[in-house]
Amino acid sequence: MTHTFPGRWIGAGTLVLAPLLLLAGILLRWPFHYFFPQQLAAVAERPGLMSTAHALTIAGTVLLAPAVIGLAHHIGRTRPVLATWGASLVLVGLFERTFHAGIDQSAHNLVRHEGPAAATDLIAQSYQDLHLFSFLSFTILLGWPILAFAAYRSGTLGPFRALALATTCLLPLGVLKGTELTSVIAAVGLCAAFLPTGVQQLLTGPKPTRRSVLLTLTIAPALGALAYASTLG
Repeated sequence: MTHTFPGRWIGAGTLVLAPLLLLAGILLRWPFHYFFPQQLAAVAERPGLMSTAHALTIAGTVLLAPAVIGLAHHIGRTRPVLATWGASLVLVGLFERTFHAGIDQSAHNLVRHEGPAAATDLIAQSYQDLHLFSFLSFTILLGWPILAFAAYRSGTLGPFRALALATTCLLPLGVLKGTELTSVIAAVGLCAAFLPTGVQQLLTGPKPTRRSVLLTLTIAPALGALAYASTLG
C-alpha cells in the first residue's frame, strides 16, 4: 500500500481540529476592535484572554497545513494541476500568517514589558515596512478560492461546501488584526467545508493496528517531555 503524507489519521484529525481552533481564537477576540492600537490595548487589559486567543489562532493556522495537504491528495486524483496550484498558494498564505503571528507575539511581549503606549508607537512606526511576505499577501486571498474550485471540480466537495471553503479568503490579513464579521464568516465557512470531510475520513477505513497504537502511546509522552524541554532553552 502506498503511503502519502500526512496519512489518514493526521489528515482527517487536522481537518476537524484546525478550523475549530481557529474559530475559537477568532471568537475570543470578538469584543475588541480589529485594528492594532485596540488589539494592543486589549493585551494590556485582558492578557490571559488575548494570549489564549492568539495561541488558538496560530495553532489552528499551523494545523491547517497538513489538512490542506491531505485534501490536495484527494483532489489530485482527478485534478492534479488545480490541486497543486490551490494547495501551494494556500500553504504559502499559511506561512505568511505564521510569520505575522510571530510579529504579533513580539508586540504582545512588548506590551507586557514596556506598556501599550510604547508598543503602539513602535508598531505605528514600522507597520508599513517591507519584507518578503509583503509581496506574497495575494496568496492569502487567491489560494482558498482556487483550492475550493479544485475541490468542486474534482468532486471532493459539493458546491455549497466548496463555496464555504472559498469564504476563508475573507479572513483579515496582516499584523495584529483582530476579529471582524468577515472573520467569523470565514471561520464558519472553513468549518462547514472541512469538518464533514474530516469526520467521514475518521469513521471510514481500517482501524489502527495494535502496533501503531502502542507506538503512538510510547511516542506521545516523549514528545511531551521534549516540548517542555524546548521551553528551557
